[in-house]
Amino acid sequence: MRLENKVAVITGAASGFGEGMARRFAQEGARVVVADLNAKGAERVAGEIGDAAIWTQTDVSLRSEFDEMVYAAKSAFGRIDIMVNNAGYTHRNGDMLNIDEETFDLITAVNMKAIYHAALAVVPIMDRQGGGVILTTASTAGLRPRPGLTWYNASKGWAITATKSMAVELAPKNIRVNCLCPVAGETAMLEKFMGADTPEMREKFRASIPLGRLSTPLDIANAALWLASDEAAFITGVALEVDGGRCI
Repeated sequence: MRLENKVAVITGAASGFGEGMARRFAQEGARVVVADLNAKGAERVAGEIGDAAIWTQTDVSLRSEFDEMVYAAKSAFGRIDIMVNNAGYTHRNGDMLNIDEETFDLITAVNMKAIYHAALAVVPIMDRQGGGVILTTASTAGLRPRPGLTWYNASKGWAITATKSMAVELAPKNIRVNCLCPVAGETAMLEKFMGADTPEMREKFRASIPLGRLSTPLDIANAALWLASDEAAFITGVALEVDGGRCI
């Protein structure tokens, strides 16, 4: 029970990597706030987890909704030990000049500004509690960018740099800050990453991964579990590649 007596807030937890984290964290003893813009999905995941979970409908681009999410977490469980910035958004794989401004703004709001909102909302709480963990889902795209996803790649590079800077600044408060860099996986965004979900495109992506497959929610959840646990007590500022060797 590596997260016994811990409370974790996970955004984008109604599906994909976030759902995998919510379920895995609960298995290891955590009480979980399943936060997502998709209320129906969040309610489903929390209901399937049981009494150890609550759900909130949260738009991570808005500070007011972060405050409501934090209030719900504190009201239900009394504290926040782990904040997982997992919600993400991307544009469809294609020419960087064809991405409209509205899509660009949404990418930066969800992938970048939400990390800022999270820090403002949870760092004071963790400071009063004597420490905590902030974990962000970045991407291999932020470490080894490829054509076709330029603006998404840039947002994930920003997330990695923010993680490292936050780790240094928050270390005196005993708040560890790390991020995960998954390779493409079986999530709702896979089709946009590839441009088209066809057997040929899937094979092209798999061929770029030395271990020969896409990532799964469980792969990412297990890595997140370790970084969130006390086993990683001396680990901060890390961008952990969970990528089957993709970034080599």
